[in-house]
Amino acid sequence: MHVDFSPQALLAQLGYTQTEQNLKQIQTILEKTEGIEKFIQHLPSFHDALAVEKGFIALSNSKDAFKIKCHPDAQAKNLEAFHTLVSHWQKKYKLHLEAVEGKPLYYLLGA
Repeated sequence: MHVDFSPQALLAQLGYTQTEQNLKQIQTILEKTEGIEKFIQHLPSFHDALAVEKGFIALSNSKDAFKIKCHPDAQAKNLEAFHTLVSHWQKKYKLHLEAVEGKPLYYLLGA
């Protein structure tokens, strides 16, 4: 079974529409993310796993990177689980992440 990891397919799997701007942005991110070829097949699964904790993977508007973000619930009960999940995936796949202090936000810099 062949799974498509083209920029167009990744956009769809992350919930984006296929505009020229989004295609350009994801292509730039894929080119600049060191070692992404080692992790790209797991990106949709990671995105789905994050959704349980109100998290997601998105295209960053401030960096040429994927961002991993969480929308905390009213009691912020999902934040600890979100950070634990990100840490698990980081260790399992040897991801290079940049945490943003004071926010439930990470940038995926490489794998």
